[in-house]
Parts: sequence; C-alpha cells; structure tokens
Amino acid sequence: MPVPERRFNEAEVAAIIERATTLQEPFQKMAPSAGEGLTLGQLQEIGREIGIAPHVIAGAADLVKDGDRTVTHRFLGLPLRLERIVRVQRRLSDAEWEEVVLDLREVFGAEGVTMTDGSLRYWSNGDLQAVFESTAISQRIRLRTFKGNALGLIGAGVGIFGASSAALATTVLKGAAGDTRIVMALALMAVAGTAMVLVTTIRLRPWAQRRRGQMAEVAARVMALDRALPPSDDRPAKLDITA
Repeated sequence: MPVPERRFNEAEVAAIIERATTLQEPFQKMAPSAGEGLTLGQLQEIGREIGIAPHVIAGAADLVKDGDRTVTHRFLGLPLRLERIVRVQRRLSDAEWEEVVLDLREVFGAEGVTMTDGSLRYWSNGDLQAVFESTAISQRIRLRTFKGNALGLIGAGVGIFGASSAALATTVLKGAAGDTRIVMALALMAVAGTAMVLVTTIRLRPWAQRRRGQMAEVAARVMALDRALPPSDDRPAKLDITA
C-alpha cells in the first residue's frame, strides 16, 4: 500500500514559500490554500507559475520539515558557540562548493578565506567557519561560530570589578576614605568593570539570533543546490539535517 504523500499545512506552506523566495527571483508572495494543505508536488507547480525552480521549493520544504537544527552551546547560560550540520544527498562538485562559498560570503557579509586539506574544504572568517567534509559514505557541511572575545571581555570586566572593589574596601578600612580622588577612581573602575560584563552579556543574545538565522539561510541554499541534481548512486536517498 503506497504511503500517503506528505501534506504541508498553511503555516508550513507560508514558511516554504518565504524560504524559497529568499533564494530565487521573483520575490512574490502567495496566500496558502485552506483545507487539507498542499503536497510538495503542488507547491512545486505553484512555484513554477511564479518563477521559482522546483529544486528550490524542495530544499525549502526540507528545511521546514526538519525545523531549526542549529545547536547552541552555552557557558553560564550565555550563548557562546553555535553549530549546524547540513547533510547532502550527493557529492558537490568543486564549482558547487565555490557557489556555497559565494553564498557564505553574501549571507554573513564576510570575505573569508578558503583552504583545502585532502578531502576537506574550508571557508573561514575569524571565529566563523564552514567545513565541507567528504567521505565515501558521507557528505556534509559543518557551520560553526564562536564568540571568541566574549569570555575575555567578561573575564576582564569581572577582574576589574573585583580588583577595584577590593582596593576600595581596603582604602575604607585603612581610614583613607576621605581621599575622594582615590575613592572616586576606584568606584569608577568598579562601574566600568560591571558595565563591561553587562554590555557583553546583553550583546550575546542578538548575536546568537542573527547567526542562527544566517545559518538557516545558508542551509536552505545548500539544500536547494543539492536538490538541483538527483542523488548520487552511492549516496543515501534521503536528505536530512542533524545537530
């Protein structure tokens, strides 16, 4: 008995079209149909009518089905490192990897540099990296980023606050609190240390949200590129994303 074809509800249809229209012109909106939803084939037919290639719709549909698989690694509750793995169903050619690099540069707004080490291909821009890992049984692109200066800034802020607070307490205990210049200088240092920690902490959340969105966009573009051709004979037929 054939397995019923997956149908996408109204919210998923809107999400697929939104994803797909970010990858290919024209940028047009469509209202999802009510009722039982649409199949992938129906979505692709609608895509053809508005100028969106079927493989772009298929890649966007995979992204919506699998959801956001970006993993956030935290330290003391702070998002410091994000990672996402995009598995592809066929071998990407050198020209296609170059296209992925162009997408990375566009999405992240960074030129970066490329390197090759055997079967591994890298694109990196500071703490932002993309690695194309190719083996006989697996093809995947690993996206990862790390807010490298956050721990240093937080540590420096805590250190400044601690040292200035200790010095201020010593000054008061020694009866030198009357020297307002010393007291004010130490108090300002304590405030500066506190501000350094707070500002760094506040900036981490929007940074992580921005990177999460950028990784999702790159994943969608890779999926669309991967779906442009049929799977290789030696590749798994199913495309998935794992954390």
